[in-house]
Amino acid sequence: MTRPPSLPGRAAAFIMRHALGRAPARHVPATDTPDAGMRAAAVPLAAAENLAARMPALILSAQRIAATVAAGHHGRRQAGPGEDFWQFRPAQPGEPVTRIDWRQSARGSRAYVRETEAEAAQTVCLWCDPSASMRWRSAPALPLKSDCAILLTLALGALLLRQGERVRLLTPGEPVDIPPGGRAALDRLAVALMRTMAHDPEDTNLPHPQQVPRHARVVLVGDGLCGLPAMAALLRGLTARPARALLLLVNDPAEADLPYAGHVRFSGLEGEDTLTLSGVEQVRGAYRDAYARHQAALADLCRTNGHLLIRHATGQRPEEALLALHAALSGRGERP
Repeated sequence: MTRPPSLPGRAAAFIMRHALGRAPARHVPATDTPDAGMRAAAVPLAAAENLAARMPALILSAQRIAATVAAGHHGRRQAGPGEDFWQFRPAQPGEPVTRIDWRQSARGSRAYVRETEAEAAQTVCLWCDPSASMRWRSAPALPLKSDCAILLTLALGALLLRQGERVRLLTPGEPVDIPPGGRAALDRLAVALMRTMAHDPEDTNLPHPQQVPRHARVVLVGDGLCGLPAMAALLRGLTARPARALLLLVNDPAEADLPYAGHVRFSGLEGEDTLTLSGVEQVRGAYRDAYARHQAALADLCRTNGHLLIRHATGQRPEEALLALHAALSGRGERP
């Protein structure tokens, strides 16, 4: 008999709560024997070893992706020290003659000053979802959700560090500040990110708004399948700082479509009980509706709190997501 396909615990929880009308059960493996304790400890250790083996390739891919996106400083959208043209404005009484743009002034009867756009560095906080359910994919041809999230976080970090921005990685413990400084800075970010992803928390472990400096930008990379109350509290807390967030949802295509039929086992990756259904197609419609409502609720949370939302499927090119991220951080992104 062919082994039925599996979905991670968060998708199984969606099915149980929304399609079947009951809450998902939490199952905590027993650790009262030495063997059981060793097996439980070996799970995050194996995940850390696998991630460490893949990290060099992820760093190289991140650098390649960052190189395809527009390099250079993205503007502050205000006048200030810099090289890029911002605007012409009428000269004021007492304006130094050296600031007047004579070419523009010669076109009319008034003197104009040429202003450049400010290029002061800003702090961008990055968070990558370390939850166990991120370490999943629905097909061998697709990357793990965690690998996709790490790749995009590293690529964005490489782009920001190249532009001279200050990068802060939000972790379950103390945040890690990564000052710009060439390849060494990206390596420091990769090491800090690897340690964070190997943390293997029991819960989603969303960052705390107090880790974010005032007026900073925040990029949250995850699948968004955590509880809405926790996400709402985070987004409202960031608005109160104030800080502006960008939520990048990284999802496997099967999480949205539930493409399976027949006998399917849903096995949790975060301690949930296993759920086996003999006719998945009977609950597919209810699941898709619940998933769509959840996505709409996330978009509404972002919109009402002044944040942005970008969606990315693991089968899509990562360059597309990085371009959208860069445009949003540059002030050119559209609200969802």
